[in-house]
Amino acid sequence: MDRIWQWAWDRHGPRYSWAICAVTFPGALLAYLCGAFLIVAVEDSNRYLEAAAVTAIAVPVLVYAVVLPGIGGTRIVEQWAAGREIDRTSALETTYTWARGAVVRAVVTGAVWCAVLSVVLSAIAGASGSRQLQYAIVGAAVGAAVELAATHSVQEGAMRPVRVAIAGGTAIGDDLPRSRPSFAAWSSVLTLALVFLNAVSAGLLATVMYRAHGEPWIFFAIGSALTLGFGPLVVGSLLSPSLQPIRDLSEGTKRVGAGDYSQRLPVVQDDDLGALAASFNRMQAGLAERQRLQSAFGTYVDPSLATRLLDQGDDVFTGERREVTVMFIDIRDFTPFAEANTAENTVARLNALFEIVVPTVVDAGGHVNKFLGDGALAVFGAPNSVAEHADAALYVAVSLQRLVAERFDGALRIGIGINTGVVIAGTIGGGGKLEFTLIGDAVNVAARVEQLTKSTGDPVLLTQECVDALASPPPGLTNRGSHALKGKSAPVQVFGLDEMAGARVAN
Repeated sequence: MDRIWQWAWDRHGPRYSWAICAVTFPGALLAYLCGAFLIVAVEDSNRYLEAAAVTAIAVPVLVYAVVLPGIGGTRIVEQWAAGREIDRTSALETTYTWARGAVVRAVVTGAVWCAVLSVVLSAIAGASGSRQLQYAIVGAAVGAAVELAATHSVQEGAMRPVRVAIAGGTAIGDDLPRSRPSFAAWSSVLTLALVFLNAVSAGLLATVMYRAHGEPWIFFAIGSALTLGFGPLVVGSLLSPSLQPIRDLSEGTKRVGAGDYSQRLPVVQDDDLGALAASFNRMQAGLAERQRLQSAFGTYVDPSLATRLLDQGDDVFTGERREVTVMFIDIRDFTPFAEANTAENTVARLNALFEIVVPTVVDAGGHVNKFLGDGALAVFGAPNSVAEHADAALYVAVSLQRLVAERFDGALRIGIGINTGVVIAGTIGGGGKLEFTLIGDAVNVAARVEQLTKSTGDPVLLTQECVDALASPPPGLTNRGSHALKGKSAPVQVFGLDEMAGARVAN
């Protein structure tokens, strides 16, 4: 049915309500013809032609009363399909109000209409007055049951392509579906439809058995034919509107599982499945926002730190004592370069350097804690643990010297100071602004050692503490002696790297 409704909408959008009538008429006529012939057969009459004519005239009246083509709530939708300037939200909401109203009209009108039709048909078949009253009661019950069973497949199925066309990939319809009728209610409708089908079959079979005069095989043959012929038709027509939303949901979960949040589910039903699709869209929007936030957050904050903050909250960084290796990176002779160049060229030069520094540090398990004008502070061992953090820092220092030399061909040089020690790693700040930082003497020493590289001429200097923390100290470390550093009462011994030592570390 989905393809039929889609074709009807694509072909007859501005007259879609009339198309709904045309599509539903054959099925309704077939269903009520069976009931008409049953009345004639039970009354032992041969007025089948008259009964068929009356039913064929009456069914369009019922269909028109339920759909209200051209004058009902679908008129706004048809105007939108014709190109009129109609607010999409209003047009979409109309599809839901029309479908909800159609349910009430179908049940009430179906009960009254079928009761009257049953009286007329039974009169044509020659039934007495008391029997006509019985037919009226049965007809009202049957009419209400048939219309209730058909409502979900017709109204919701017919509105599916309309809602997809109006809402598109937007969120304007996510708040419109209601979780009613509930899925359990539709299960009851399905059961009711099957019970009604069995009742009709039983009535026909009883009549056939009465006329067969002891030929039970006719009873079995016609019963089997009715079950095989009408059973799948009834079950299929009722379940059809629910199958496509389930398939949509299955495809949606696969896309989200693969990290694709770009395509929304069409919210096309006013029931549990419609509410579920809307809920899925809200969940998907939340995941997309989380991904966008993490991506943006990771641009300004180290990705590993951003991930931990989003997953666990900032309370995970309330402050903890850790042994880490701290690295300070600074550009040599950057002040003269900044004076001789524009601000744009200066920023471009810095960014070109940091495009090398950040991925090199992160790939080794480190964390670029902050940028300091023409330099950067990196730490190995916080917030994520690194087993051999001193070795990782030394490897990064050697790699950066090589990569910077290759990228800038001597036009830009850096100095690196490395120290190992215990720090407090955690968030600090207030007034709604927090920053993950390192506090401790080890950080100050690393900064002073980096400044010392300008005096010794070494591109990389390591403290004795860093050398002691190395799991595999490279041969060729050059002792640069002990130096007095600002803020330190005792001299600090530092080591440089010769070319052979650097080559061994890089390999």
